[in-house]
Amino acid sequence: MHGEILFRLGVALCTGALIVTHTPAARALDADGRKKIVLVAGRPSHGKGEHEFNAGVQLLARCLNQVPGIAAPFYLNGWPKDPHAFDGADSLVFFMDGGPGHPMIQDDHLRIIGGLMHKGVGLACLHYAVEVPKDHGGREFLDWIGGYYEDHWSTNPHWEAKFSQLPDHPITRGVEPFALRDEWYFNIRFGPDTNGITPILVAKPSDQTRLGQSAWPRGPYPHIVAARGRAEVLAWAVERPDGGRGFGFTGGHFHNNWGNPNFRKLVLNALLWTARIEVPPGGVQSTVADDELRQNLDPK
Repeated sequence: MHGEILFRLGVALCTGALIVTHTPAARALDADGRKKIVLVAGRPSHGKGEHEFNAGVQLLARCLNQVPGIAAPFYLNGWPKDPHAFDGADSLVFFMDGGPGHPMIQDDHLRIIGGLMHKGVGLACLHYAVEVPKDHGGREFLDWIGGYYEDHWSTNPHWEAKFSQLPDHPITRGVEPFALRDEWYFNIRFGPDTNGITPILVAKPSDQTRLGQSAWPRGPYPHIVAARGRAEVLAWAVERPDGGRGFGFTGGHFHNNWGNPNFRKLVLNALLWTARIEVPPGGVQSTVADDELRQNLDPK
């Protein structure tokens, strides 16, 4: 089954095919006539410079707020306390720890997000936020972003991924081939019907990487090793049957990677795309100085 999924994804990568069953109703703009992308950061975790969710979300919000016609409010340290945080949102972005403690699956949060998805609101999950338990959020993530990280099926080693080819897609506009070391997850759990999924970042892990010596839980996993030589999908986009759009991105472990212009542009492009905003021909333009990467870091 997994091999068949990758074959279908490979076809999508070559064709750039997307399927839209219908277009959602136009969403209300904010008071200034701007489209609204709401970003949510998780609580501090890991060591200094890793999983810097609060700093990362503020950096992305700053870049988005410089794009004409976009409002990008953000919320720090977990699920927003403001019950109206998502009102009028065109897309939601979650960058936080996942797994059983994922804020998106606590209390009635799946129901809240599900209601917004049915209205065609976009959804992007970055790094650990793509992981949910199979029996608590897995089905929803398959519906909303097309796939998710499944514990003991997927793997999360630290490795340098080389992206030598990029698909023809709005998310890749202005993005040049690049290589970057990160905690790139792979062997993502995709659904049986992948016709609406477009792989955005694809790279081939080395045989050594597949041993999972830097992954947690530690490898090797027999099914990961057995797939040696296979290219893996590390970021993907999906057109949902409800008319909304989803984006899964497995990078983002190391905060300094936001300083890479191609890494950053691809994610910023994706956030516009999920909100059904036309991505500029050269992609979202932004600059991030070294001192800006050091701003808003959690005290670890």
